[in-house]
Amino acid sequence: MNTPETALKSPAIGSDLLDAMMAEHAPAVIAYAEKILRDRHLAEDIAQEAFIRAWPHTERLCSTAGSIRGWLLTVTRNLIIDRSRSSMARKEVVGAQGQETMLPDHAESIATSIEILALLHGLTHEHREVVLHLYVFEHSVRETAALIGIPVGTVKSRHHYALNALRSSFAREQDPSV
Repeated sequence: MNTPETALKSPAIGSDLLDAMMAEHAPAVIAYAEKILRDRHLAEDIAQEAFIRAWPHTERLCSTAGSIRGWLLTVTRNLIIDRSRSSMARKEVVGAQGQETMLPDHAESIATSIEILALLHGLTHEHREVVLHLYVFEHSVRETAALIGIPVGTVKSRHHYALNALRSSFAREQDPSV
């Protein structure tokens, strides 16, 4: 006959009890942890740790009148609390949302904007006005002509000369020997 003392001394019996506990309670423990953590993999890790903690107590858990599942869920909750506290102390966040996210480096776009502004300031007022209306405000040639109060042909001409001036300025900036 198996007494609690022999069950604890025999790893096979303790292992069988643990296997039976896991088969019956693992889905509920994982679901509980996942509901709190919102991360399946972390929930499985927590559930595994809960069963590791239950292993030395399998005989006692199975022989008492208390709820095994209740004990496992309490251990799971405590493990989640412990993990979140230790993570917060290290300024980490638990779960999938806590994974490092790469923020785009906008330094290059700022440098490009500064270069564009410098090139635009090199244009005459008339040329700059046409370029801003056509490219920044996305007006058509007709809309630009109506807004500025000049003929459509003049808008096209200023646009052409403005682009040539921008190309020349950009080429000089890239290669000062030009």
